[in-house]
Amino acid sequence: MNISIWAIALGLIIMILSIATGNGLRQAIKDKVTGFGGDIQILNYRPTPGYEQVPIVLDPSLISDLKNDPRIERMQAFGQKAGILKNEDLFEGAVLKGLGENYDLSFLQEFVLEGTLPQFKDGAYDDSITISASLARKLKLELFSECEMYFLRPNKAPLRRKFTVAGIFQTDFDKLDQSFIVGDMDHVQRLSKWDSTQVGAYEIHLADVDDPEALLAELRLKLPFEYDAMDARQLNLQLFQWLDLFDLNILIILGIIIIVATINMSIALLILIMERTTMIGLLKAMGSTNRSIQNIFLMNAAYLMGKGMLWGNLIGIGLALLQDQFGLIKLDSSTYYVSVVSIDLNPMHLLGINLITLAISIACLLIPAYLVSRIQPSKAIRFD
Repeated sequence: MNISIWAIALGLIIMILSIATGNGLRQAIKDKVTGFGGDIQILNYRPTPGYEQVPIVLDPSLISDLKNDPRIERMQAFGQKAGILKNEDLFEGAVLKGLGENYDLSFLQEFVLEGTLPQFKDGAYDDSITISASLARKLKLELFSECEMYFLRPNKAPLRRKFTVAGIFQTDFDKLDQSFIVGDMDHVQRLSKWDSTQVGAYEIHLADVDDPEALLAELRLKLPFEYDAMDARQLNLQLFQWLDLFDLNILIILGIIIIVATINMSIALLILIMERTTMIGLLKAMGSTNRSIQNIFLMNAAYLMGKGMLWGNLIGIGLALLQDQFGLIKLDSSTYYVSVVSIDLNPMHLLGINLITLAISIACLLIPAYLVSRIQPSKAIRFD
């Protein structure tokens, strides 16, 4: 009995943890990408968007319509300019992401290790920057240190700007930590020779939208022909293709677990029947029908199945909640972009896992029903 109970429980535990960790990791990485760049970006059309931007100017009425759209949580402008960050004799390539007065800093705030995120005021040049811990370490910069950044120009001497480190952040996401520093939008506009109405792009953060693809298509129709709207997947295609592999891995794991669980349950029920062969023969000799004997085994198997699923859910969900609360299992952030295993316990996924386990168990219950009908009383009573 214990074999069948723990066969069900173990299969359920592994399925719960596989889906919870796989979805959790995928969601954590996606949240970092969209938190820093938005779910959708409006930018000047380019076949291969890069760090250097061509400015855009949106009609104020279009901006107002988009901000009032209930499907859009917030819309905010930014600009970026690539350059070379220098401290003494150390150099590193970096991208200055310029933020305006109305930019929501709540996403970056949770990753700040030291100092603060400057509050930029439109029209007032602020030389404060927030730099990643990775860049600070490479350039030997500390809080309140001064550094220089050079911006290259074709056929001209580079432009030089001095900045002061106001804060240090760490997202564990290499694309952000190795490349970006956060500064004032006014600097980007002045370096790029844009006027106050021109920005590099608009990032749009969506509310809980059922069909973001439909919103993206609708948005493209509203934009001037020289502008484009691209979602996070299009802007980070390789990363999202890598994340898609998690779905494939989860499906493979689930398939293996289903096969193993089916075999384990079948063997456990076969053993149960073999141990009771003599009893089955006596019951048949006394006039019991196949149906009544089958019901006995089905009730016993249902009890084992329910107990196994109960323990599987308790242990699987319990372990997932422990990891979610305390972050017991760590990851290499340079490989997985997060420092701990993330958890996403979706109720619908849990329901699906339990239904799959239930279906497997019911399929296995057909075995005793078939075997009981094949046992002959005369042979079963002599069975040793």
